[in-house]
Amino acid sequence: MNDPVIFSYGLNGAAAGQALQGKRIGEVLKSDDLAWVHLDATHHNAADWLHENLSYLDPFVVQALVAEETRPRTTITGKGALVIYRGVNMNENSSPEDMISVRLWIDEHRIISLQRRPSRSIASLASDIGAGKGPDNAGAFAAAITARLTAYLGPVVSEIDDTVDDLEEQLIEGVDQSERHAINAARRKTLVLRRFLAPQKDAILQFRDADLAWLSDGDRRHLGESYHIAQRNVEDLDMIRERAQIVKEELANGLADKMNRNMYILSVIAAIFLPLGFLTGLLGINIGGIPGADNPNAFWWFALGMVIIVAAQVWLFRKMRWF
Repeated sequence: MNDPVIFSYGLNGAAAGQALQGKRIGEVLKSDDLAWVHLDATHHNAADWLHENLSYLDPFVVQALVAEETRPRTTITGKGALVIYRGVNMNENSSPEDMISVRLWIDEHRIISLQRRPSRSIASLASDIGAGKGPDNAGAFAAAITARLTAYLGPVVSEIDDTVDDLEEQLIEGVDQSERHAINAARRKTLVLRRFLAPQKDAILQFRDADLAWLSDGDRRHLGESYHIAQRNVEDLDMIRERAQIVKEELANGLADKMNRNMYILSVIAAIFLPLGFLTGLLGINIGGIPGADNPNAFWWFALGMVIIVAAQVWLFRKMRWF
């Protein structure tokens, strides 16, 4: 397929709520009506399509929209905004922390979005627009997509928080080697999410405060609310990371204490059997003159002597509070 367009909708004017296809996409993009076009960033013609249909875009904007690796940011260019977000991965058989990049170019009459993997936030917004319930201007669209991406983050952060809570409770009950894998997985998820959420909240704030005439006061309030939610998620991740580190240290200390106790017990046992090993080794040498060699009861007297030695050692060790 030579066309990188996944879907396209008109958001206001004569094409409001209508799916656009073929030449109709280019016609609406060149008009004053607002249109949203969603592209596949992995398509080999994605950059050419952008150059052809949005020739006024700065080359660096096109490069950013189709880039393989991105980080969240907002860049204001003229009367439009390049906005790059990250959203949790809600696709089947995927990890939420394997975040999906959503790249946007938004101006008063055109919205271009690109994806390298499917995004549930994009799909749900497209569904609402197709049902006639979506935004009808650029500012409302910006606020809506930002809110949806942010909303999906909350449950993922809460799930990690619950995992650390459970690990803390299990740690109180006793140390389990398997908990190390669980706490390491929680810490890795936290670090990956925070890596993108920290710059994303800054990008949302920059977008909210941008000097763009098509952003209304209401749109800015909605973006501000998304910023506060993102800020809270980052703070929660920081707290989870600190708690996870404490759990990891306590787990390591517990395992070290358990190992030390086991080594101590083995040392006491070795101390008990050391003199017994010496005596048996001494009497086991194959030379003449061993006491009791000709006495039929010598073995039993020797065994009784070892029992007495063990009893004396146990009494001595207990008196010295070795165990």
